[in-house]
Amino acid sequence: MAKKLLSQLAPFQMIDVTLRDAHQCLWSTRMTTAQMYPALDNIDRAGYGYINILGGAVFDVMVRFLREDPWKRMAFLSRELETPTDALTRGQSIYTFELFPDDVVDLNIALLAESGVNVLTVYDALNDNRNITSSIASGKKNGMLINAMLTYALSPVHDDAYFVARAKELVDLKVDFISVKDPTGLLTPERGATLFPALFAVAKGIPLKLHSHCQSGLAPLVYEEAIKAGFSYGYVATNCLANGASLPSVTEVLASAGRLGRAPKMNRSALQEVDDYFDWICTRDSLPRGEKLAYDPALYEHQIPGGMISNLRAQLATLGIAHREQEILEETAQVRKDLGYPILVSPFAQYIVTQAVLNVMQGERYKTIPDEVKLYLRGHYGKLAGQASAEVMERAGVEYDPSQRPGDFIKPALSDLRKQWGKSVSREQLCLHAFYTPNLALGLHDGTLIALKQGKQLQPFSELIKYLIQGKNFSRVKTRFGNVDLSFSV
Repeated sequence: MAKKLLSQLAPFQMIDVTLRDAHQCLWSTRMTTAQMYPALDNIDRAGYGYINILGGAVFDVMVRFLREDPWKRMAFLSRELETPTDALTRGQSIYTFELFPDDVVDLNIALLAESGVNVLTVYDALNDNRNITSSIASGKKNGMLINAMLTYALSPVHDDAYFVARAKELVDLKVDFISVKDPTGLLTPERGATLFPALFAVAKGIPLKLHSHCQSGLAPLVYEEAIKAGFSYGYVATNCLANGASLPSVTEVLASAGRLGRAPKMNRSALQEVDDYFDWICTRDSLPRGEKLAYDPALYEHQIPGGMISNLRAQLATLGIAHREQEILEETAQVRKDLGYPILVSPFAQYIVTQAVLNVMQGERYKTIPDEVKLYLRGHYGKLAGQASAEVMERAGVEYDPSQRPGDFIKPALSDLRKQWGKSVSREQLCLHAFYTPNLALGLHDGTLIALKQGKQLQPFSELIKYLIQGKNFSRVKTRFGNVDLSFSV
């Protein structure tokens, strides 16, 4: 669109992912509620359209590793924030890798709505929109706005016509927003220049959002194409937790929107306060900041998201086969082709890389095929974008049949869970039992109590002491607070 016409469009609003996707990509999803709490007021007054506070990995890591009750955090954040909150689920698989029955999907979404979450963001890793129909119905029933995502990938079958067809399905489902989700940062400005106007045309007035990671280094330029094409929203992160495997910086995208005449009104002082705070947390807790990455053409071959690449490298090093990384990356691209071009997003990214590692280490392709890959080839998870090779199908010993919605094969679970755990169990705890074994579902602590005990305002003196007693590269410290000189040994 010409700049004059662009300026007539509504401002390009920002959606904050600092509390969700940014730390998921850079900190292995380890941000605690206590780390979030002091930043909430400034995030709230910064002028974001929405604040994304939950995704599949966040819920799962809270339970498995942080041992925080995710329901307590959702209610706490939604209560503390006046800006509408957004929670992401993986459709029929919700937060984990397996598929769940519709009654569990419905209970989870009802609990999110009761927690105060305003927007249900939902996607299917195969772009089989049958896998999000139950989520959409439940979200609407519970008064939530529905943001449905198209998961982007590169392959001979993932052309503009493919994504336009999927977008038409979402229009027919009467969703409130349609997002382009680019988990590996594969979009280029050139592709955006053709794809984005096509989606804008077919959306019929439904606001469009862009969610693209910075792994290729091109995402800020891709956001400019979205702004030009008439998109309404972009997902962004605070500066120090932007870039790398994360999403673009809010100030960089804000500057682009300004140059194109579509800048939203945002509180730059609040944005700086948020960034200063998380920059300090990175220093205090020895956590990584996002860094801009150089363009890597290999990314467009293996298409593995950044967080998974780092995990893969760690696992290969543990196994003593780090020197075979390049072979495995090349085999990943071949496996993806053999399997009909699944998108490398959870859970299929894990399945494909596992198959690639097996192929390389066993010296024979598809000598061993994991059960999850066989389920995928059968159509258990949904329709495949492309056709799997005859060799793989023969080796797997399965037949592909995507004729029925995957959720139709899963019997309801809540009745049996009620019988197992008793009528007095809370709905939140019942939902946790649907997702996890008892050793994980039980015994979670309330992270909001730790946050409240810490307080909303960090105290400079106590923060300094906490930092110093970590035993950094010094043995004696001298500092001044007001008129008081303080010296001590560490």
